[in-house]
Amino acid sequence: MSKRDYYEVLGVDKNASTDEVKKAYRKLARKYHPDVNKETDAEEKFKEVKEAYDVLSDPQKKSHYDQFGHSDPNQGFGAGGADFGGFGDIFDMFFGGGGRRNPNAPRQGADLQYTMTLKFEEAVFGKETDIQIPREEECETCFGSGAKPGTKPETCSHCGGSGQLNVEQNTPFGRVVNRRVCHHCSGTGKFIKDKCNTCAGKGKVRKQKTIHVKIPAGIDHGQQIRVAGKGEGGENGGPPGDLYVVVRVAPHEFYSREGDDIYVDMPLTFTQVSLGDEIEVPTLHGKVKLKIPAGTQSGTSFRLRGKGVQNVRGYGQGDQHVKVKVVTPKNLSERQKALLREFAELSGESVDEQHGNLFSKVKRAFKGE
Repeated sequence: MSKRDYYEVLGVDKNASTDEVKKAYRKLARKYHPDVNKETDAEEKFKEVKEAYDVLSDPQKKSHYDQFGHSDPNQGFGAGGADFGGFGDIFDMFFGGGGRRNPNAPRQGADLQYTMTLKFEEAVFGKETDIQIPREEECETCFGSGAKPGTKPETCSHCGGSGQLNVEQNTPFGRVVNRRVCHHCSGTGKFIKDKCNTCAGKGKVRKQKTIHVKIPAGIDHGQQIRVAGKGEGGENGGPPGDLYVVVRVAPHEFYSREGDDIYVDMPLTFTQVSLGDEIEVPTLHGKVKLKIPAGTQSGTSFRLRGKGVQNVRGYGQGDQHVKVKVVTPKNLSERQKALLREFAELSGESVDEQHGNLFSKVKRAFKGE
């Protein structure tokens, strides 16, 4: 079976530049790589592409091919002569090897989290405060180098300062090159012979850091505040991480909260709800007068607009909801009892003072009376 023209294989013309040849090769190599393409002829096509690239990417071999084509006896590239020594390098280039993180590249520091408990009113109105957090700071003795003063880190002799080691393996497809973190220097590319006594060669020490935090008005239980740049310091000149302050809000003995609204239970007497009254209701913004209409039932809710919590993102103000709870007196005087009996009689009610009228009706219902 005759070979296809190498230019035809890569889909380029004879005047194609080296970059155009390389670009065409990379596209086809990725398409037909046996570890990606499971078609039966993918391996043969990949060999054909690799063979064409090996010739056209080398100026001397390309010159010979342009003059003699496949018939050149010095060319030395038969169907079975393709060199797969770079198979692993190709796979590294397209499928992860080239994308591995350089251990010596700048890296952002880790984020930190701090839990803060606020009083109910502090969450509603906000506050400013200082907090203490433990975090790693640059060692002031060695200025972050990790080496004893007067010395400096040495370049790792095993990886040449790259922080990586190349491990070669032979596979059925050829040579595979894997890059791994150098275990001699832990990927730093440096070796510290004389370590700093303060930080033991780490270049950092853990300290208590004071951070000023602004708590916005209206923050709620479970929400968090991001304080940019106040996390752990970065590596290799990278930026620091962030600090996240998670808020916990202590419950209030009188108020409860749902979103931006405040809820309160207001105890009133039977007389107040029966005859009506004007009462003062405590709110987070001061006392407010509220009219209670005559005949108000227990459980009725009134809304005080704008007396709730300011939205933490500035989207308006919540309301306060006042729920009426009628309080039944426990210890009545004889005079009070007499007046209530008279009230019941005027209302046409029959009261069983031992069990109550409703209890008697339920009891008779169970008996089938």
